[in-house]
Amino acid sequence: MKLLETNVSRRNVLAGLGATTLGVITLTACGSSGSNTASGGGAKNFVMTVWGGDPDKAAYQTRLDLAKAKFPDYKITLQIIPNKDYAQKVQTMISGGTGPDIMQVAEDANAYSSKNQLLALDEYISSSKLDMTAAFGAVAENWKYKDKTYAVPDRAGAMILYYNKGEFEKKGLAIPTGDWTWDDLLSAAKELTGDGVYGYGGTEWWPIWMSFAYQNGGKIIDPDSGRPTVDTPEVIEALQFCQDLIYKHKVVPSKVDYANMGAGVGGDAAFASGKVMMNSTGFWNIGSLAKQDKITWDVAQIWHGKEKAISAFGSGLAISRSSKNPADAFKIIEFMTSAEGQKPILDLGQDVPARQDLQNSPEFLKPSWLKADVNMEVFPESTPSIFKPPFIPEWNEMQKAITDATADFWLGKTDAAATAADLQKRLGSIVKTQA
Repeated sequence: MKLLETNVSRRNVLAGLGATTLGVITLTACGSSGSNTASGGGAKNFVMTVWGGDPDKAAYQTRLDLAKAKFPDYKITLQIIPNKDYAQKVQTMISGGTGPDIMQVAEDANAYSSKNQLLALDEYISSSKLDMTAAFGAVAENWKYKDKTYAVPDRAGAMILYYNKGEFEKKGLAIPTGDWTWDDLLSAAKELTGDGVYGYGGTEWWPIWMSFAYQNGGKIIDPDSGRPTVDTPEVIEALQFCQDLIYKHKVVPSKVDYANMGAGVGGDAAFASGKVMMNSTGFWNIGSLAKQDKITWDVAQIWHGKEKAISAFGSGLAISRSSKNPADAFKIIEFMTSAEGQKPILDLGQDVPARQDLQNSPEFLKPSWLKADVNMEVFPESTPSIFKPPFIPEWNEMQKAITDATADFWLGKTDAAATAADLQKRLGSIVKTQA
């Protein structure tokens, strides 16, 4: 997912990690950006926009080279746009009639589709006989709006649990599994906490606490009515459990604790430094952890509550309304999301490819770029438990409301019931459309 640039921006695998750069990759000479009309020799011009930095540039370059070989008459220009500028720049382009043919979308996809800035792909998907569920599993539903599909999944990895394998072995603890319950998580975290070290990294980040809420049978936005449902017992109980990990059980660092340990504002750095024994995040931390020798570690599936529910991080490929040749643009998307088109994602260690066959392939489970022995099976094993997040058109406004309503909650100044009531009111004034 193209995670919002808040205190978790460094965890944004889809935004390319770290500093982003603005670049343009042209596979062959082409006309002006946004031109889709036939040019000399019958060639067709296409523009594709994605966000990210150098790792993304290399991966998409490789994939579009393969597309060029598949479609020699297509001239494809790739535009890399910094994450922080992406939404505004692309929407401005589309509004001005110079939008890309193909564009990467994530959590705010319906901010585009609700404004008719994206084309529905159902007709093309049907004609191509692409079985979305068979190819992509649970995330096939993520890019639907009002029963129409606006993007094909491209990158998609479940949230996973990183754990300090050395400390688990030292204390004689059973390693985490997907069969863990909330109580199992808490029990292990207590055993691992002490002497300035904490058992778990925290739950403040929305993919984590929302997973708890969905595991408890709760929803943030009701999928039928499209209205917020935060102030329900299921969500309140989940939120309170998350806060209790910090202030009641003291197995998670508070903001003050993180500041004092000099590990930044999240659990990634604290886990890598050995100050946190377990941490929930996405695929992107594997590469950096594999290069260090301070701790021994591995990954596991996320626990469950009353239900199994796990957040996932991903993006899709969509066609903007500016495209003058959407049928051929879809052919490019179809290839880019095929096994051949997505294979460079895993070969280069960029991300988790959305295709289930690739996630289960030997090349992904034992990648050549990863020398450490890591349980990569957690990604395909987690797929059936991935829940569809509330990707409403007002996603960005919803994220701000969550940040504002929970600010005091994560400081321990308010309880879950009061926080949920406040957030319910804020969301009620924001959400104006049906799901």
